[in-house]
Amino acid sequence: MSTAAVADSKSKWMGGESPFHLSYGKIMMWFFLMSDAFTFGAFLISYGTIRFASPIWPDPNMVFKAFPFAGHANLPLMFVSLMTFILILSSVTMVLAVHAGHCRDKKGVVKWMLWTILGGIAFLSCQAWEWWHLNHEGAWWGAFRDGMDLTPVKGFFAGTVSATDLVVHGADSAHKFFNFFFTITGFHGFHVFSGVVFNIMILVFTMNGVFDRKGHYEWVEKCGLYWHFVDLVWVFVFTCFYLL
Repeated sequence: MSTAAVADSKSKWMGGESPFHLSYGKIMMWFFLMSDAFTFGAFLISYGTIRFASPIWPDPNMVFKAFPFAGHANLPLMFVSLMTFILILSSVTMVLAVHAGHCRDKKGVVKWMLWTILGGIAFLSCQAWEWWHLNHEGAWWGAFRDGMDLTPVKGFFAGTVSATDLVVHGADSAHKFFNFFFTITGFHGFHVFSGVVFNIMILVFTMNGVFDRKGHYEWVEKCGLYWHFVDLVWVFVFTCFYLL
């Protein structure tokens, strides 16, 4: 590299110009998402360590088999699949909102942000029902302890679990599983809730012409980065709790 090129590269770091053609706010959003990814990663690694060190573990097909208004129908993972579809669909509408922002299409941003917000609210509503149902089944933080009645615990394990393992390890495994489940899905749900609040703020700003006066819709893109991150994290949460 020539001396002039090196000097020009260094000068870009001295202020007044972004060397990567990114705004300060967008770079800081990436830093925040990276640190948040480490937090979720630590949670999921801890869960995996405990899960594979335990002799038995609740079967997702037995735990997550209910569906609203379906009575006692056995529909393993159908409801969480619907939740996942809703969240992924909201990610698509966010992409369309960001694209509309690049095109300075105010009406398009309003329309797609509305759909994204509705998707987030629908996901949170589904998660609230799932939590309510599991609590109705006896599951909650610290709900299962050694020496307690095993009647509600039995329904969370597949039939291949021996009676001895169920008595010795059943309550402890269910206790650990649901402690991790409610903590991690609750942490993710808080992120979705925060994203919905941010999206509502962006929608209000858009409708009031704030971004038209600024001359850009970068805030929509930054919220889009956060929303896509939340969707991506859910893929890992879904895999760890519902599929493994």
